[in-house]
Amino acid sequence: MIKTKEISAPTTPHVEGDEDIGEIANIVGFHIRLAYGAVYRHFTETFADLDLTQKQVSVLWLVGDHPDVAQTNLAQFMRMDRATTMAIVNRLESRGYLERGKSKTDGRKQTLNLTVAGAAALATAKEAIAEHENWLKSRFTEKEVEQFIEMLTRIHE
Repeated sequence: MIKTKEISAPTTPHVEGDEDIGEIANIVGFHIRLAYGAVYRHFTETFADLDLTQKQVSVLWLVGDHPDVAQTNLAQFMRMDRATTMAIVNRLESRGYLERGKSKTDGRKQTLNLTVAGAAALATAKEAIAEHENWLKSRFTEKEVEQFIEMLTRIHE
């Protein structure tokens, strides 16, 4: 079980006078960058004891949800290039979290599966993600969360 810790400053503290930052206040990308920074800092603090990055957790989760997934399909799910995906997979494999195998349908493809240690790491990560998601979603109503996900999806799809 993940130990809950008090996170005192998950975002950059408010600076007196920064509410009048000028025209940039109307730039959506600027606010996305600030929001991403706050979310990333909180994620990093929540995951400090797990020694896993956001991308590593995503890979574990996707492999857990898609046993025997091909590394190329994993790269597509993650919207990452093959080299970056391979580096993450190599790191997780070296830690004993993933194992490679041969595809039963295409001998040119390697499949990926969680090891027992990988499944345990993913279970612990999911607990931390629940804590992180609660922190993030607490700023919105359930309806706003649904709308927010829909709007963000429009950007990345």
